[in-house]
Amino acid sequence: MPKAARLRLALAQIDTTVGDIEGNARLISAWIGKARAAGASLVVFPELAVTGYPPEDLLLRRSFLEAAASALERIAAESRDIVTIVGFPELDGAVHNAAAVLAGGQVAATYRKVLLPNYGVFDEKRYFEPGTEPALIECNGVAVGLTICEDVWYGGPPATAEAEAGACLIVNCSASPYHRGKGLARERMVAERSREIGAVFALCNLAGGQDELVFDGHSVVTDPDGATLARGRQFEQDLILCDLELEAGTLRAGAALKLGQFEVPSPEERNAKQSLAPVLEPLAEVYAALELGLRDYVDKNGFERVLVAVSGGIDSALVALLAADALGPERLVCVVMPSPHSSDETQADARAIAGNLGAELIEIPIQEAMATYASMLPAVAGGDLETGTGGPARGPDLADENLQARIRGNLMMALSNRAGWLVLTTGNKSEMSVGYATLYGDMAGGFAVIKDVPKTLVYELVRYRNEREGAEPVPAAVIERPPSAELRPDQLDSDSLPPYEVLDRILQGYVEEDLGREELLAGGMPAEVVDEVLTMVDRSEYKRRQAPPGIKITPKAFGRDRRLPITNRYAE
Repeated sequence: MPKAARLRLALAQIDTTVGDIEGNARLISAWIGKARAAGASLVVFPELAVTGYPPEDLLLRRSFLEAAASALERIAAESRDIVTIVGFPELDGAVHNAAAVLAGGQVAATYRKVLLPNYGVFDEKRYFEPGTEPALIECNGVAVGLTICEDVWYGGPPATAEAEAGACLIVNCSASPYHRGKGLARERMVAERSREIGAVFALCNLAGGQDELVFDGHSVVTDPDGATLARGRQFEQDLILCDLELEAGTLRAGAALKLGQFEVPSPEERNAKQSLAPVLEPLAEVYAALELGLRDYVDKNGFERVLVAVSGGIDSALVALLAADALGPERLVCVVMPSPHSSDETQADARAIAGNLGAELIEIPIQEAMATYASMLPAVAGGDLETGTGGPARGPDLADENLQARIRGNLMMALSNRAGWLVLTTGNKSEMSVGYATLYGDMAGGFAVIKDVPKTLVYELVRYRNEREGAEPVPAAVIERPPSAELRPDQLDSDSLPPYEVLDRILQGYVEEDLGREELLAGGMPAEVVDEVLTMVDRSEYKRRQAPPGIKITPKAFGRDRRLPITNRYAE
C-alpha cells in the first residue's frame, strides 16, 4: 500500500493593494507568520500578491518589476520552517505571471502561468508571456502541482500533466473577480477538477476591492470525490487551514517536472484543522460585495469621509446605507438639496434616512441658483443641447430639468473640493444603460457605488437591509413610492421609461448576454419596447464613457467588461 503522509495546508486569502509593494510584502510576511504559528507546513497566497491584482500598465515599467523582485527576496527571508507559494510578476527577458516557491529563506523555484485569460475584465496577453511547462514540488514527501487561476478553469493541462506525474494535491494561486453567484460557481468548478483528476484541489483567492473589481475570497479545498473540505470566508481576509492525509512518494514518469523537494516541521498536535465557513445568502452576498468594494476604494485612496446627495429616493437611500455600513456613520455626510419640485414627503424621508443612520446632514436649497441660471441662459434654437446633435430644439423643459441636476452636481463637487471628501454618485445600472442620467449633474462624482446594480435589485437590497436588523433605516414610503427624479411637477420615471421589471429583463439580455433584437423578441419582449430600449442604450454610450468607476457585481459591467465604440452606426 502507498505510504500516507500528513500535510497541514494553509490558504492565506489576503487583501492587497495594487502598487503598494512594500505594504503587500509586510502583509504577506505577517500571514506567513500566522500560518507557521497555526502549524502549517505549506501556505499558499493569491495570484500576483506581491504587486496586487491587476497591476495593469504598471507591468510595463521595469522599475516596478524590479521592485517586486526585491520585495520577493525579503519575503523569502521570512519563509523558514514553512514552504510558501506566492504570486508575483517575474521579469526574465519576458514578463511572466508567476508563482514563487519560498523555502529555507530563499526563492527556491518558480512556476509560470500557462493559460492567460484575455476576455471580460482580463487583459493578460497585453502584459505576460505564457509559461510552457507544468511543475511540481515535493513537500514533506507529498507531490504538489502548481497552477495559477485560469490554469484550472478548464480541464486538461497543466493540472492533468501534474497529476499524471504523481501530484495528489494541486494548489492554485488565484485572483478571481466577483460577480453574483461567482463564489459557488468557482467552488463547483474546483470540485469538478478534483473529480476529473482524482486529486485534492486547493484554490486560494484574493479578498478585497480594486477600483471596479471586488475579490470575494471564498478560497476552497476539495477532495478527489469533489466534496468541499475547507472554505474561506467571503469578502474578508482569512487563513484557511486543512489537514490532509495524502499519498507520499508518488512521483512517476513526469518527475522531471519537479522543481524542488522540501522538508519542513509537521504540526505536533494531532487535532485536525478544517476551516469551513458558511456561504452567504444571495442578497447578503451582493450587499457584502458592495460594502467591501466601497470601503477599499475609499480607504486605499485615502479619503476621510464621503458625500451622498440624499433625495428621499430609493437609489440614494441604498448608497447612504452602504456608506454607513462600510465606513461607519461618522464618515458619511448626507446632502439634501431641495428644489421647488421636491415634495415635502421625499425631503422628510431624506432627512429621516440621514438621522436614522446617524450621519451628518447638510442642507442647501437650490431655488435661488435655479433662478440665477434661468436669467443667464439664453434661448437657443436649431440644436439639441443635451445630446449635442443637430435637430429641433427640445424647448426649456429638458434643459431646466438637467440644469437642476447640474446645480446639485456643482454643489457636491464644490463641497468635495472644500473638504477633500469623496462624492458618491447614486445612479443605478438601469439608468446608466438607457442614459436616464445627467452628465455633470447626478453623474458628477468620484465613485459610482451602484453603477452595476439594476433598479429591481436596488429595491431588493434596500428591503434586505431594512429587514436584516429590524430597525428599518429607510422609511417604507421610500420603497413603496413610484420612482421619480422630481425635476418637474408630477414627474415619474415611468413617463420616460418602461416599467423597471420589463426594462431590466431587456437590459440583461442586451447588455449582459449580448442578445440581439430578434432573440429578445423570441423571448417574449414587446417589439416597440425592445426597439426603444436598444436605441436608448446605443445612444448613451458617450455618457457612460464619462461616468465614474463603479463596483462590478454582474457578469458583464459597463467599462472593463463591455467596450463599444461611441461612434457606431450598427443597429439591431
